[in-house]
Amino acid sequence: METTTLDETRSRMTNYPTKTVINKLEDRLSLRWGSYSSVILRCGLGLGFLSAVADRLGLWGAFGQPNVEWGNFSRFLEYTHTLNWFVPAEMIPPLGVIATGAEISFGLLLLAGWHTRAAALLTALLLLTFGVAMTLALGVKAPLNFAVLTGVGGALLLANCKSFPFSVDALLLRRTHSEELR
Repeated sequence: METTTLDETRSRMTNYPTKTVINKLEDRLSLRWGSYSSVILRCGLGLGFLSAVADRLGLWGAFGQPNVEWGNFSRFLEYTHTLNWFVPAEMIPPLGVIATGAEISFGLLLLAGWHTRAAALLTALLLLTFGVAMTLALGVKAPLNFAVLTGVGGALLLANCKSFPFSVDALLLRRTHSEELR
């Protein structure tokens, strides 16, 4: 007795394209739109980090104004201490500076699209660290309110993109390939 696959059976029963035709179209659409989605993820994550830094440096205004969370660095350090209650008080300022430096670095790397995969993985790790600290200090609702898990998921998806259009990485890849063809 001859065995047939489900695709072969469906192909004989209908006039619809077989799995391979559908998959080729899906693959092409996925690659095209998937790569452009990486631009949106890069911009969203990068601008999110830089906006948070701008807030703690007072660039969005003083505390109490609409959409201003901290308004200055000392209020940010108070929040850092709240999240990191288990860290000695003298370590809070360096921890705040390190977090701010990481957010500036990852934000700029993501916006430029340079070393995108590594920046995205480090972004996911940083956001996961923030999420765990928020959960331990403030409860499970805090990271949910700030969509921290969404940021982690977006960063991990970005790290797994096949290409990064409109990025320094894409320019360097194109230059490398053009040099290989010579």
